[in-house]
Amino acid sequence: MAHVGALLMLLPVVWACPPQKADYVMVSCFPNTIIANVPECPYGWEIGQLSLGGVCYNGLNTPGYYRFIIPDLTPKNNSYCGTQAVYLSGKDPKYVFYNSIISNDTSLTVRNQPVNYTFSCTYRAAYLVNNAVFSQRVATVYVNNGSLGTFRSQLSMNVFTNSKFLYAKDAPYVINTSEIGSEVFIGIEAKGLSNRFKVVISNCWATPSPYSTDRKRWTLIINGCSSDNTVIIFDNAKDTRSMFKFNSFRFQRLEKVSTVWLHCEVQVCDGERLVCQPGPCSARSLTSEAEPSGGVLSAEFQIKAMHT
Repeated sequence: MAHVGALLMLLPVVWACPPQKADYVMVSCFPNTIIANVPECPYGWEIGQLSLGGVCYNGLNTPGYYRFIIPDLTPKNNSYCGTQAVYLSGKDPKYVFYNSIISNDTSLTVRNQPVNYTFSCTYRAAYLVNNAVFSQRVATVYVNNGSLGTFRSQLSMNVFTNSKFLYAKDAPYVINTSEIGSEVFIGIEAKGLSNRFKVVISNCWATPSPYSTDRKRWTLIINGCSSDNTVIIFDNAKDTRSMFKFNSFRFQRLEKVSTVWLHCEVQVCDGERLVCQPGPCSARSLTSEAEPSGGVLSAEFQIKAMHT
């Protein structure tokens, strides 16, 4: 029996899932939901061993990722899976929501490197009060880049002055009715990430309300392809910034002072692991429906009539 015991001690450890080095967590700041995706099986941890806020073991196993969802962004609710809300006063008051995904195994010995992804989303407070949703044109990406440690990057969507994409305009962006049809230049950028990470624009559409799910919409980009010849994609999934332009417009049968909301579904792709470039554009690409897999960034355009 002693020989059998020695043999068992020499057997290799069998992992329930293939451990991989955790590179980043992608935090999607939706107008009323926060979704955090971490690479599947980070450092050997299974989904049942990772908890949101150290409280909720509610992660979902999606292809290649573990997904954690915070569906309640009510600032007074500080109890949803450990989510905390902080109010920042000032000229442009904001709410900041904080949480973390941690490894929390109760077994006697732990042989895996600990996991602790702390993340946050910042929203303009005015939209919570006025529209019961948030304006969100900035998401947060946390990256663990080997020995360099963990750092944070802002994934932002901005309007630029021209096709050189050098100078961003201040938000909210105002378009006079006399300028309807003029070119609008959009750049979506992840600052601080190495070139192995690519910003991928999957879909873009506009709505007359802040809700990205509004059925009244105008499609600009679908499955990484332009919806028509007025939309030109300059770069997509080639670097840490993707850019496109479209002609400005307004929705009919609305007041002279109205708002157009631009929404873009965006992903950060690890070019060392995945093929980030979208497939070739075709008629099939424009007609097929894609499963939403990234975060949605939203930007507000105010359409105003010129006073004479």
